[in-house]
Amino acid sequence: MAEAAGAAEVPTVPVPSRARVGRQVRVPKTAELVAGHLRRQIVRGELKPGDALPPESGLMEQFGISRPTLREAFRVLESESLITVRRGAHGGARVSAPDSDVAARFAGLILEYRGATLGDVYRAAALIEPPCARQLAAKHTAADIKRLREAVAAEKTVLDDPLGLVDAQDAFHALLVELTGNQTLILLCGMLRNIVDRANASYTAAAADTEAQKTQALKGHRAHVRLVGLIEAGKADEAEKLWQRHLSSADDVVNAAGPKTVLELID
Repeated sequence: MAEAAGAAEVPTVPVPSRARVGRQVRVPKTAELVAGHLRRQIVRGELKPGDALPPESGLMEQFGISRPTLREAFRVLESESLITVRRGAHGGARVSAPDSDVAARFAGLILEYRGATLGDVYRAAALIEPPCARQLAAKHTAADIKRLREAVAAEKTVLDDPLGLVDAQDAFHALLVELTGNQTLILLCGMLRNIVDRANASYTAAAADTEAQKTQALKGHRAHVRLVGLIEAGKADEAEKLWQRHLSSADDVVNAAGPKTVLELID
């Protein structure tokens, strides 16, 4: 691969000529500056997932830094899941794509610290997804309907596989938001769904052989099928109300039987 960071120098931090008396200015460590430089290249798409960063010796020369400083920068990026590093003779650093799983884990820790319950997460998802159903019913393409129908068809093939059905139904929820095209909603809902999906899987694993669980799973599948029909027919009000009822029902069932805290799921 061509040299990852070009000939750019490590950015510096400007210090005001008349700093306020008594105010401390924290100057970032060199490793943080290097990590920030590489981070910007990754999020801007200048470095693609799977790309190998240049050898350590090349990066050390380019940035004018020592090996310990470079490895500290790598540790920062690894903690953010932006790179993976393999040690040894055939090792090196490769770019990873940032995803909602990482965001969900950090968000989950903050939610747990703030005392949020699993019910809080379900209710937040219930505020986001129904308007997405309304939006799709009001404006969609033939390709959107095709993808939604493929998603419910995938559910139908695993109706006898409880955990497989959980995955398929979770994928339907994610697709519903994805088709809005709103990247902020997609990320926010992805973070919430990551936690909700774990709760669903936990509940299903504990109750996989019960008739109640099977009845609830089939009920959910029928709601998904009906929603696609309402979206295709352009019935925005009905689509939104159906999805609100569906999410509230799932919230009641899973929260009555599964883990109550976010930490139980993300730990």
